[in-house]
Amino acid sequence: MSEHPIEFRRHSAAHVMAAAIKHLFPEAKFGVGPVIENGFYYDIDIGRPVTPEDLKTIEKEMRKIVNQNPAFTREELPIDDAIKLFRELDQPYKLELLNDLKTKGTTKVSTEEAQDIDPQNVGSVTLYRTGDFVDLCRGPHVTEAKEIGAWKLGKIAGAYWRGKETNPQMQRIYGLCFETEKELDEYQAMLVEAEKRDHRKLGQELDLFFIDDKIGKGLAMWLPKGVAVRDQVEKLAVEMEAKYGYERVITPHIAKEELYLTSGHLPYYKDSMYPPMVMDDGTYYMKSMNCPHHHMMYLHKPHSYRELPIRLAEYGTVYRNELSGTLAGLLRVRAMAMNDAHIYCRKDQIKEEFKKVMEMTLRYFEIFQLKNYWFRLSKWSPAHPEKYIQEPEHWEYTQGVLRDVLQEMDVEFREADDEAAFYGPKIDVQFKSAIGREESMSTIQLDFLAKQRFGLAYTDESGQKNEEVFVIHRAPLSTHERFMAFLIEHYAGAFPLWLAPVQIAVLPVADRHIEFARVLADELRALGLRVSVDDSSESVGKKIRAAEKQKFPRMLVVGDREADGGALTVRVHGEKDQQETSKEKFFEETLASIKSRQA
Repeated sequence: MSEHPIEFRRHSAAHVMAAAIKHLFPEAKFGVGPVIENGFYYDIDIGRPVTPEDLKTIEKEMRKIVNQNPAFTREELPIDDAIKLFRELDQPYKLELLNDLKTKGTTKVSTEEAQDIDPQNVGSVTLYRTGDFVDLCRGPHVTEAKEIGAWKLGKIAGAYWRGKETNPQMQRIYGLCFETEKELDEYQAMLVEAEKRDHRKLGQELDLFFIDDKIGKGLAMWLPKGVAVRDQVEKLAVEMEAKYGYERVITPHIAKEELYLTSGHLPYYKDSMYPPMVMDDGTYYMKSMNCPHHHMMYLHKPHSYRELPIRLAEYGTVYRNELSGTLAGLLRVRAMAMNDAHIYCRKDQIKEEFKKVMEMTLRYFEIFQLKNYWFRLSKWSPAHPEKYIQEPEHWEYTQGVLRDVLQEMDVEFREADDEAAFYGPKIDVQFKSAIGREESMSTIQLDFLAKQRFGLAYTDESGQKNEEVFVIHRAPLSTHERFMAFLIEHYAGAFPLWLAPVQIAVLPVADRHIEFARVLADELRALGLRVSVDDSSESVGKKIRAAEKQKFPRMLVVGDREADGGALTVRVHGEKDQQETSKEKFFEETLASIKSRQA
């Protein structure tokens, strides 16, 4: 087995794929072919869209090359000689990179482009040859093709050259690459499971939400069942926040530009905000953050040190002007309802408030049965003063406080230098989702800039004005949109009883049982339960299969016995055997389960 790191193998697999494409499509033009998580991709232009049949042919040619086992050989050329070579090879995209490197010196390149060229070395560049294929590349690579490991081509996607919509669109071919066939097989099995759990697919099948171009990309339309789930998440948040001393507020969806100039969103965040609306009394923007509005709430009246901490909470809808190409189901949208709150506290209260937010966050994870996560403490870097507010004493003190909280709560955490927000350190929660995707979910951020920009203050024990008001931004349940995507995939659409959009489906065996089914459903609704009645003319078997497909947690099959006052026949989603129980016991156990928010 090769000793080369997996990144070397994945990069080498990208070169083998490019070599195979060059054999099959001699006029092919090549962009960049970087390593990515679990594999690689290459952006190519063959003058037409790449088809699934093309992938099979390319993969076959790749295996032929690997069997020939060519070596990966490195060369170094003066940049002018490299430009001449790639001009002769008729590779315009590579020429553009080289010319940018030559004319701009330390040109700004993307992470992907940096795998092709070294912006710190403009005098010469490196090439790698794989058989008869030559590529502009920094390397490193494996020694021989057979050392690559286990690989397979994946999907095809469109991609603008260098990520700019005004540039030509290329074809991006993705591939997987692992050290062993076993790892590759396991990952492919995970991809199959991921497709089953995809929140976009399940959102359609379960009638939770949809997105329509006539309304706009990134703008989710929540259907009744989706709203039912959202409402339960928000109800939980309201209960939890009340327990922890939060006061709920509501703020408008727009505000004058003066507010966002004060907060700093203008001009620095302007590209992510929707365009201005010029009205007869000034210029307005749709809000992209709730915090400026909450700061104004704090300023609405004077505060004494005895009042702090003040905790303001809101499921406030915000709007982000995201590029259409970056939108992805509910994970990245243009309108989102954020589980937002801001805590205004004294310096000596920071630790206790952070600890309480952490306790709340961990309790949420316990309720939703979320386990695969860790915390990241993002800190500042004194070496990059342009990125951060210059209050070194506050940085060092608050980072120490956050570290103490994480250690005292005995949670897994890692520290990340030079990753803080510009206004203070933060703790993010990183999740490995049920489909293998790692993403940030919750965030707790400390802010010691807001006090300057907004003049936040309180009256201290001596009656003097104290301007050291620290703000904690927290969103333990992220946004409704992002958290719903996560929950749909986490539960594979089979929500626990307390959270399910329809908790109980009543299934009459025959038409003569429909009236009893409706009466029973009304009794359940009177208890606050979400119920549906299948009064279709389908057989009871088909009704059960339909209810299973909709992933209803409980099903009541009602026939002659049930209508005559006998025991209820209960089916639990995913279980083959049905149960018999009295109506009173079923009601009692169902309500107890929901109250405790158990499965």
